[in-house]
Amino acid sequence: MTSMTSPVRAHIALGSNLGDRAALLDAAVAALDDVPQITVTARSSRHETAAMLPDGAPADWDIPFLNEVVALRTTLAPRALLSRAKAIEASLGRRPAERWAPRLIDIDILSHGDTVIEDGDLVIPHPGIASRLFVLRPWAEIDPDWRHPVMKLTVAEMKNALERP
Repeated sequence: MTSMTSPVRAHIALGSNLGDRAALLDAAVAALDDVPQITVTARSSRHETAAMLPDGAPADWDIPFLNEVVALRTTLAPRALLSRAKAIEASLGRRPAERWAPRLIDIDILSHGDTVIEDGDLVIPHPGIASRLFVLRPWAEIDPDWRHPVMKLTVAEMKNALERP
């Protein structure tokens, strides 16, 4: 597993819309915090939100999500952090499924320091940040001043832009 020498602040989005959603979020946070190269430093409150659904999605996919965002310090490089997140998802019962299908747990890397990466399955900052209130609302609780390294907007500014009528 690739580590870096000095820790960076990173943000992770967690979501669940199957099973005991709260327990799954707690288990995911505990599993992240159990990794020696990761320290969870803050957790947002939980937000229940409608599922994002593609056109033509089956009606039984329309199950509300429970979402939260955690801040962490890590010495793991971005690819190693992604690998660890996917391993935690699998350990909590997530199995491969269609995109946007209901899931026991979803762990997405939102940020990793000021890193900007577009490398196949690894895109940091997460490409959907600016358009997802279910990410921005909980994130704003724990780090409203984080600034997107490309867009140059803070979490609070992105959230406020989406909340304006």
